[in-house]
Amino acid sequence: MSHAALVDLLAAPPALPVAAGLAELDAAVRTSGAAVLQSPPGSGKTTLVPPALAVALGGRVVVTQPRRIAARAAARRLAGLLGEPVGRTAGFAVRGDRQTGPDTLVEFVTAGTLLRRLQHDPELPGVSAVVLDEVHERQIDGDLLLAMLVEARAALREDLAVVAMSATVEADRVAELLGTSVPVVTVPGALHPVSTVWCPEPRTAPRLTPTGTSREFLGHVTDVLGRALQEQAGDVLVFLPGAREVDDVVRPARAAWPRVDVLPLHGRLPAAEQDRALQPSSSRRVIVSTAVAESSLTVPGVRVVVDAGLVREPRTDHHRGLAGLVTRSVSRAGAEQRAGRAGRQGPGTVYRCWSEAEHARLARHPSPEILTADLTGPMLELALWGAPGGAGLALLDAPPPAAAAAALAVLGELGAVTSDGAVTARGRAIAEIGADPRLARALLDGAAAVGPRVAAETVAMLAADGGPDDVDLAAALRRRRATAGRGSPWRREADRWGRIVARRDQSPRDERAAASGATSGATHGVSLDLAVGIVTALAHPDRIARKRPGSDRYLMAGGAGARLPGGALAGSEWLAVAEATRSPGQPDALVRSAVPIDEATAREAGASLLGTADDVAWRDGLLVSRRVVRLGAIELSAEPLPRPPAALVAAAVQDGLRTEGLDLVPWPPAAISLRRRLAFLHEALGEPWPDVSDAALEASVPAWLGPDLDGVRTGRDLRRLDTTTALRRLLPWPEAARLDVLAPERVTVPTGSAVRVNYADPDRPTLAVRLQEVFGWQGAPALADGRVPLVLELLSPAHRPAAVTADLAGFWRTGYPQVRSELRGRYPKHPWPEDPAAAAATTRTKKASRG
Repeated sequence: MSHAALVDLLAAPPALPVAAGLAELDAAVRTSGAAVLQSPPGSGKTTLVPPALAVALGGRVVVTQPRRIAARAAARRLAGLLGEPVGRTAGFAVRGDRQTGPDTLVEFVTAGTLLRRLQHDPELPGVSAVVLDEVHERQIDGDLLLAMLVEARAALREDLAVVAMSATVEADRVAELLGTSVPVVTVPGALHPVSTVWCPEPRTAPRLTPTGTSREFLGHVTDVLGRALQEQAGDVLVFLPGAREVDDVVRPARAAWPRVDVLPLHGRLPAAEQDRALQPSSSRRVIVSTAVAESSLTVPGVRVVVDAGLVREPRTDHHRGLAGLVTRSVSRAGAEQRAGRAGRQGPGTVYRCWSEAEHARLARHPSPEILTADLTGPMLELALWGAPGGAGLALLDAPPPAAAAAALAVLGELGAVTSDGAVTARGRAIAEIGADPRLARALLDGAAAVGPRVAAETVAMLAADGGPDDVDLAAALRRRRATAGRGSPWRREADRWGRIVARRDQSPRDERAAASGATSGATHGVSLDLAVGIVTALAHPDRIARKRPGSDRYLMAGGAGARLPGGALAGSEWLAVAEATRSPGQPDALVRSAVPIDEATAREAGASLLGTADDVAWRDGLLVSRRVVRLGAIELSAEPLPRPPAALVAAAVQDGLRTEGLDLVPWPPAAISLRRRLAFLHEALGEPWPDVSDAALEASVPAWLGPDLDGVRTGRDLRRLDTTTALRRLLPWPEAARLDVLAPERVTVPTGSAVRVNYADPDRPTLAVRLQEVFGWQGAPALADGRVPLVLELLSPAHRPAAVTADLAGFWRTGYPQVRSELRGRYPKHPWPEDPAAAAATTRTKKASRG
C-alpha cells in the first residue's frame, strides 16, 4: 500500500518546480548511484525527491534535515499529501521521538540520528537511498555524514544511492567528493518576487552589547513588526538569533496586537507548540522564530518576513577553553534564504533591520561549522569510524589542526581516546549516549555521584537548544521541574537519559530499582544545588571557577577570566560554569549559566586538572620560588621552595628581562663594547656571529646568563652579575679567535695611538681621531675581512668634528683644502700642511714639534 500511495502521488504531483527535474534525477541516480540536486528554496525538493527515489529504487529512503522541527514538519507535509497519518508511508525519527512503522518508505531524520545509525551499522541495512538535504548549511554532522557515506558506498554498499541537495550548495565540489562521474541536476525555481524594505536601527538602539542582543534593538525589531503588520497583508515571519530574543519580542507583540496570533518557534518548545506554529490558520499570525525556520520549513500563509539580521553560530576560543554560541550578523546567503520565506506562496516583502550599505558588507556565506565550532564530538565520531582526526576521509573541509588537537586533548582527559586517537571502550560508552562527550561523561559519572534522575535532568538542561534559561542553574532546574510538561523536549530527554544510565551495567532484577531511582528525587545525600554543581563540574571541569582575591571577578581552571552578570550568584567562592562567552575587546568572559560549588567538589570533579608544580617567577624585582598545588590555572595552595631548579630560575629571569628590560643586569663599558662589536659582526657577516639584540638576549637567557643565576633572588643579585663574561659565552668557536681582527676594539693610527672604534651603529663603525694624527695615512683599514669601511670622524685640535669620511685619500684631495682654510687661522699653532698625504702625523703643535 505504501509504494502504491507514492506512485499515485507522483502520477499527479503538486505544482512544484522540482517535479520537472525528477526524471533527470532518476536517470542520474540509476547511472551513477549518486547525484547533486541544485534548486532554489520553495521548489519542492524535500517534498517530491524522496518519494521519487523510493519508487524508482523500490526501497526505504532516509532523508536528513538540519533540525528536528524540520524533520517532523517534512514528514507531516508528505503524509498530508498522501492522505495518511505520520508514521505509515512517511515518518520521522529524531532524538527522543520517533514515528515510523514497518511500511515506512520515506523517513526524515536529523543528520545526527543517521550518523548514530551509520556508526552502529555502516551497511545501513534496508535503506536504498540517503538524501542529504540543505547541504549548504554545512553543519558538522552533515559534513561527517557525507564523507562517511562516500566511504561506506565504496567499501560496503555500492548499491546505496546518495543524493545531496540544496538551494545554494557548491554543486561541483560536492559532486566531485561523491565520485568522479556524479552529475549535477539543476532545476530552476519559481520563487515569487520579494521586495525589500530597509529599516536600519536608530543610534540609540545598538544591535549588540557585551551581554548579547540589546533590548533597545529588540524594541526596534518590534516596531518594524508593527510597521509590517500595518503596511502588508498576510502572516509575518520574524527572524531572531535565539530563544531569549524570541520571547522578548513575543511578549510586547502580544500586548500590542491582541487580535493577531503571535506564536514563538524555537527548539526549546514542546513539539506540539512547534507544530502549532507550522499549521495553517484562519486568523492572521506572527511567527517569531530562530533560524529553525530559515530553511526546509514552509510556514503556511507567510507573505512578510521581518529579519533582525542576526544569527547564533558556534565559536570556540581554544586559547581560553571557551566554546559556545556567538551572536553575529547573518551572511548574505542566509539573508536571502530568510527573505525567500516571504515568496514561497505568492509575492512578498522582507523588512530588513539594517541598511542597504551594511548589507553589502555582510559575509557572502556562513562559515562551515567545522571551521569554527568545538570539535570534541566530531573528533569522537571520527575515532569511532576508524579515521582519527579525519585521516583518509573525503571531508569538504579538514578540521583546523589547533581545534582538532584541543578536542583530542579533551577526549584524552575523558578517557575516550588513546594517545594516538583510537577510541576506547569508555569512548564507545560515551558515544552511545548521543550527546556532547563532556555531557555524556557528566551523565555517566554524575549518576553514580548524585543519582540518575538529577544527573539526567541537569544534562538534558545543559544540552537543550539555547541552554539554561537562568544564570543560576539550580534555579533553572527547579523552574523546569515545575513548569515543563511530559511532552517538552527537556522532559523527554531527561527521561530517556535517566533510563539509559539507570539500566547501564545492571542485572534485570536491579533494573526496576534503578529505574525507580531515575524517576525519584534522590540526590544521594547532597542538596539539589550541589548535585547540579557536581554534574556541571563533571561536564566542564575546565570551567570550574574561583573568585579572585579581593575582586568580584573569577578565574576559570582553563585560564580564562570570568564575571557574573548583575548580582547573580554574588558572593559564591566557587562556581561550576556551564556556559560563558567572551565578547571582542572584553578581558573576561560573561558567565551565562553556573551554580555554586565547594572546593571539595571542585577538586573531585576536576581531578584530571589537579597537579603540583614548582613555580618560579620574577615579580616586582624579586625571584619568588614556590611549590604550588593547582586545579588547572587556579591556585589552591603554595609553600616556599628553598632551592629552585636552575632551569626554572633561568626561565623566571628571562621573563623578568622581557617584562622590565635588559637594564635589570649591569652593563659596564666593557660589556657594552663587546655587545656592540658582536652586533656589528652579526650585521656584517651573519651566522655564526650571534644576534645580541634586546629580543635575542631576552630569548636566550639560559645560554649566556644561565650559569651565573645560581643564588639569584633579587634585582640586587642580578645587578652583581658579570655580563661581559656572560656575553663571551655566545662567541662562536673557532671564529671567536679572530674577533680582534674582524672587529678590533682599537685601531692604531699613524702617530702610534690606539684609538677606540665606535660600534654604536653596527652599519657604520667610526673612528674619532684628530686630523693631524692621520697625516700621511692613505686610508683606515676596512673591517670584517675588508667588507665594511671604517668611517673616520676627523676632529679639530679642540676635538670638535671637522669632517667625516670613509675615503681618506679622496678627502685629502677634495675636502681637506676647505677644512684647512677654515681651521688654520683658528688653530695657528697646529700644523696645516698643503700636502697632508705626504706630511708626518703628529700629536704636537708647531712649537713643540720644532723644539
